Amino acid sequence: MAAAATMAAAARELVLRAGASDMEEEEGPLGSGPGLREPLQIGELDITSDEFILDEVDVHIQANLEDELVKEALKTGVDLRHYSKQVELELQQIEQKSIRDYIQESENIASLHNQITACDAVLERMEQMLGAFQSDLSSISSEIRTLQEQSGAMNIRLRNRQAVRGKLGELVDGLVVPSALVTAILEAPVTEPRFLEQLQELDAKAAAVREQEARGTAACADVRGVLDRLRVKAVTKIREFILQKIYSFRKPMTNYQIPQTALLKYRFFYQFLLGNERATAKEIRDEYVETLSKIYLSYYRSYLGRLMKVQPSLRSRNTIFTLGTRGSVISPAELEAPILVPHTAQRGEQRYPFEALFRSQHYALLDNSCREYLFICEFFMVSGPAAHDLFHAVMGRTLSMTQKHLESYLVDCYDAIAVFLCIHIVLRFRNITAKRDVPALDRYWEQVLALLWPRFELILEMNVQSVRSTDPQRLGGLDTRPHYITRRYAEFSSALVSINQTIPNERTMQLLGQLQVEVENFVLRVAAEFSSRKEQLVFLINNYDMMLGVLMERAADDSKEVESFQQLLNARTQEFIEELLSPPFGGLVAFVKEAEALIERGQAERLRGEEARVTQLIRGFGSSWKSSVESLSQDVMRSFTNFRNGTSIIQSVKEEEKAPPKKYAIKPPRDLTSRFEQGQDMKRQEVIKAEEENQRKQEEARLLVCPPSSALKP
Repeated sequence: MAAAATMAAAARELVLRAGASDMEEEEGPLGSGPGLREPLQIGELDITSDEFILDEVDVHIQANLEDELVKEALKTGVDLRHYSKQVELELQQIEQKSIRDYIQESENIASLHNQITACDAVLERMEQMLGAFQSDLSSISSEIRTLQEQSGAMNIRLRNRQAVRGKLGELVDGLVVPSALVTAILEAPVTEPRFLEQLQELDAKAAAVREQEARGTAACADVRGVLDRLRVKAVTKIREFILQKIYSFRKPMTNYQIPQTALLKYRFFYQFLLGNERATAKEIRDEYVETLSKIYLSYYRSYLGRLMKVQPSLRSRNTIFTLGTRGSVISPAELEAPILVPHTAQRGEQRYPFEALFRSQHYALLDNSCREYLFICEFFMVSGPAAHDLFHAVMGRTLSMTQKHLESYLVDCYDAIAVFLCIHIVLRFRNITAKRDVPALDRYWEQVLALLWPRFELILEMNVQSVRSTDPQRLGGLDTRPHYITRRYAEFSSALVSINQTIPNERTMQLLGQLQVEVENFVLRVAAEFSSRKEQLVFLINNYDMMLGVLMERAADDSKEVESFQQLLNARTQEFIEELLSPPFGGLVAFVKEAEALIERGQAERLRGEEARVTQLIRGFGSSWKSSVESLSQDVMRSFTNFRNGTSIIQSVKEEEKAPPKKYAIKPPRDLTSRFEQGQDMKRQEVIKAEEENQRKQEEARLLVCPPSSALKP
């Protein structure tokens, strides 16, 4: 339809261009024919007008010519005028048909119009209603905002009232004194649980009243009198109870640890006194300090006096240079063992060395001091310097007395082993107090060590000086057996070395080194008193071997003392072997050394000229080696008190014997001594050792009777 309309418009334009004459001729008389248009009024057309632009018409014409239908019509040669008329006719028919359809549907259209009108009225009413609703919503929103503001204000007032109620409730609860509190404070014994509970309540109320009074609360005046009377009553009852417990400490044979433990259950009593009646709290603390101070002083003075009675006397003491079982006092099992009971030991006639008494005394002191310090901190609620001051107020006199007793004992003490054991006991007790978190005894341990170390060093220096000043010529008769001074040194040094290995101390090792040097020099001075070199070597070997054996029993194999004496023993043993082999086999030994030297220098050819000499040496060896070996064996076994040492030297002699060439060799017997001879030698050695031990004990007993002006010097 659109294409047809376009073609009709195009055709109409062409007709206009063709001219008015042609239009009249085709159309007929004006007004004739149905649906014809009126003739075009050219006169009304303003060609010069800007409103009619021919260029635009040309554009439309060109656009219509490009239409497919127009192109198809032009190609087929259709007459556009007839075609335009046909199109006009069709349009008119369609228009008339549309009018008829409209007329047929007029009722429906009228009904639709009425419905639209009614809807419009309804919509108008709805608009009015919505407008009224919108205005109502605006008023409701303002009312809601008003209600929210009122609700916020009410909430604020509610919170303020609740806060005031809480504060006021706390104030009232803190000020009101219930009847249960009054009854318990006035009537209940202090040992009942309800008294303690109500006492805590009374303390809280008293603190609350003091706080409110500081803020100026007038209501406190109403309860102040009641609380004061209750406080006075509670303080009186508590004071009587605690003082009664303290006075119970004074009863003879009382285990004061039991009432102390009972007091810890009521430590709040002292806290109440400290917060409400400081004068009474100070009175109780001073009474406790005075009572316990006297009890500890009396107990330790009596215990020390009885303890020193079970110490062995000087005459019955075997020696102060041997350790024996004394070293067990610093073992973990013995260190914290129960303390000694003097009267039990006296009944059993038991005696203990000083270090055992020292251990018992100071373990009792340590245990009681730790318990006392912890009780003071917990019951009197102190810590740090205040706890130290209160502890020393209780234990100071006892510690001072114990320290003075030790100082007086050390003045006449020359038992270095006992002093050294006491030092190690103190070092271990100091570690125990550190583990128990009791620093109150640290100063006391330092003071005790300050007494023990100088005395120990002085005794060692006295020993060093004693050995240095000893004159061998004033020692009386000498023999090649180990000297009793070297035996004492060996036992003394091994004891100190074994103790020092547990907690090493460099100063101790330095002093022992000085003592060792002096002992070595002393041994050399004594050896110089013998006329023959052989006797000198025998004396040196016996002493070195004895000292080495004693040291190896207690000291570590890699200690300096063991290594030093091992080197000395090896050197003197080698020299003795050479000295021993020189008379019977001197020529053979000299030849072997010369041969070894020539072989080392690469001059072995020179040995061929020594065949006659070798033959003579071998013949002499073959004729006398049996008697020589037997004589050497007997000489060695007689010279050395230690059978093992003698056997070792004999074995070394066998190794030192240089065998001649095989063609001249005379095979010696496999054993240098028969079994019978060995048995006899062992018996002789046992007899010699028994005699030597008896001589040593007699000499020590004789020396111990004399004042110990020196330690090692006879």
